[in-house]
Amino acid sequence: MGSYSENKKPNFLIIVADDLGYSDTGCFGSEIATPALDKLAQTGVRLTNFHTASACSPTRSMLFSGTDNHIAGLGQMTEHMGGRSIYHDKPGYEGYLNFRVAALSEILQDGGYETIMSGKWHLGLTKETAPCSRGFDKSFVFLSGCCNHYNYEPQLDDPKHSIFTPMNTTNFWMEDQTYIDRTKELPQDFYSTTSFTDQLVNYLSDRDDSDKPFFAYLPFTAPHWPLQAPKEVIDKYKGMYDDGPAALRSKRLQRLIELGIVPADVEPAPMTHDLWNTLSAEERAKSAKSMEVYAAMVDVIDTNVGRVVSHLEKTGELDNTFILFMSDNGAEGALLEAMPIMGGETTVNAIIDKYYNNSLENMGAADSYIWYGPEWACASMAPSRGFKTWITEGGIRCPCIVRFPQLDRPADFQTNSFATVMDILPTILDLAGVAHPGTQYRGREVVPVRGSSWVPHLLGKTPSFHDAQNHITGWELFGLRAIRKGDWKALFQTAPRGKDRWELYNLTSDVSEMHDLAEQEPEILKELVLHWETYYAETGMFDPGHEFKYVKYA
Repeated sequence: MGSYSENKKPNFLIIVADDLGYSDTGCFGSEIATPALDKLAQTGVRLTNFHTASACSPTRSMLFSGTDNHIAGLGQMTEHMGGRSIYHDKPGYEGYLNFRVAALSEILQDGGYETIMSGKWHLGLTKETAPCSRGFDKSFVFLSGCCNHYNYEPQLDDPKHSIFTPMNTTNFWMEDQTYIDRTKELPQDFYSTTSFTDQLVNYLSDRDDSDKPFFAYLPFTAPHWPLQAPKEVIDKYKGMYDDGPAALRSKRLQRLIELGIVPADVEPAPMTHDLWNTLSAEERAKSAKSMEVYAAMVDVIDTNVGRVVSHLEKTGELDNTFILFMSDNGAEGALLEAMPIMGGETTVNAIIDKYYNNSLENMGAADSYIWYGPEWACASMAPSRGFKTWITEGGIRCPCIVRFPQLDRPADFQTNSFATVMDILPTILDLAGVAHPGTQYRGREVVPVRGSSWVPHLLGKTPSFHDAQNHITGWELFGLRAIRKGDWKALFQTAPRGKDRWELYNLTSDVSEMHDLAEQEPEILKELVLHWETYYAETGMFDPGHEFKYVKYA
């Protein structure tokens, strides 16, 4: 196809799945039908060592800023901060994409791009922090973190019964600069994945200037809980998961080995929980059904990705469009039934029992509210340890597919070079021929990016995205910490997830982080924890629950 040409500015399409597991697509080892994504991978590049934050809004802040979430405004998830005064006036903890960063959409808008978005924002709830104020010409968005995929929210009529967010009927949906009343203005046949795609395709079809390049952002709310999908799609997966999550995990691992994504001698991390073996026959049936519904949600995502790709093909724009598909973090494995609602006395189950029907036959319908738990999440994140919110690879190593024919790579190419979500902004600006503004932008001071362009590696000019031995990246969320240099990674997790001290792993020989080398390699650990100190200072991190003591490496 030749090397990348700058004769015509490329278009960009960024698609984000919400809580999708590492091996949940066919091209990453899944049994779920994902032909559209598989074709993107077959004609593009699989990034098998791509990393995000361990939860959704911090990842999105990194995508749009090219820098660390602690700098970009989501040093902690807004929902976790809960309005606590200890976070007030802390730079980097605003709870929205702050104005110390130049947003990718803003930069491209100023660079002559038409900017459109349809889907989940999660980077600000006010008009001043919504997409309409951060560089999007057109936007149809859900502003918060999660919602019923069919827009069935009876509990919202009583503010005391809002699940996980203080939601109401008027403040969480917007079209352009106007708030939408979801009870009156969303389509009657609303289903999140399909409806978000409908709107994006409409935007692409109705562009004011078809010769103007576009930046399109399609962030789904699926397959985030509640797990819901059309019955006819759920039925495709009936009985497929009756053997349980351990059996699924073994099948997925074997396929990952066959695809060359993980080594044949990999030692997978054990499950974090052993629940399946304690369940009754009825409970197993419901657990397997939850996985069937989840698979259907992924299936519908793929169908709608295919719709967008088909539109681009019909309009002759497909091969001039850089397409990126990713998940925002590891699979969701939380046991939500054990959680209170933002510290209140009412449990999740009490609200579900009042408003929803979670019978086996009704699971996946609009008036059901289910999730699938840690064992299924572990199955999709294998061989890694943990899942969403963990700072292990299970929380931050995610699937990523890139397709842009003008990058001279053979078909069905995959790279295991380390990459992060912060690299997306500089990569897109590089391909667009648009410079980052530096330190001043739209009358305000902004920070530089921390990510690097993927273009040299994707063109075959460099062996890796970053210096494979010396590149340093850090993570922190919920008081869990990690720092990586080359193949080495140090992490600090509180019990029971971790050891309440720094641990050390070599990710080349131990991708599942099973063999703690802290005692064998004390000098390497000491160096990494000193790098953590630097990362902590550079990002302005604030960790109220865990006093920082780097001497815990010993």
